[in-house]
Amino acid sequence: MRLFFALWPDDDARAHIAKAALALRVAVDARPVPQENYHTTLAFVGEVSMPQLVVLQQIGRSQRAAACTIRFDAYDYWRDSHVVVAVARESPASLTLLSAQLHRDLTLLRPNLILESPQAPLRTHITLARKVAQAPVLPAMSPFGWTARSFSLVRSDTSGARSVYTVVDTWPLLYETPKA
Repeated sequence: MRLFFALWPDDDARAHIAKAALALRVAVDARPVPQENYHTTLAFVGEVSMPQLVVLQQIGRSQRAAACTIRFDAYDYWRDSHVVVAVARESPASLTLLSAQLHRDLTLLRPNLILESPQAPLRTHITLARKVAQAPVLPAMSPFGWTARSFSLVRSDTSGARSVYTVVDTWPLLYETPKA
């Protein structure tokens, strides 16, 4: 199974994301991301076996990071990926820390489980449209906030006509900054 750690939006955040997606004008052959697939990836894991799932759940359970509000304030076109995304030009420190902790723990606990690509700096974003072959004219975004109160381990099934994401497990974020 193919897995990743992510922030999964609540209904309020999902409505804001959908509104931002509707403001885009992309080519007819582009594929809008279905609302049920909106998320912000924290750490992509890749293909894992069933026994490795237990290790990933232990990693998720062991995290201590503060809840945060993310301000998505711009659209961007990523030419290499052929996607249009909503970005947060500034990522909350607690979110950056959580992503770094997840990558570190994945590396330390299971070197053979390692991610398909090395850790890159967190670019907090939500993919809004895929298969965008040419850069669209992007409007100014009406900024919106998403208060992240939990994070999840998510399964990605790409075997059908479109990707289906299923939350496997979820853990709460803390309401105060964790002590070192």
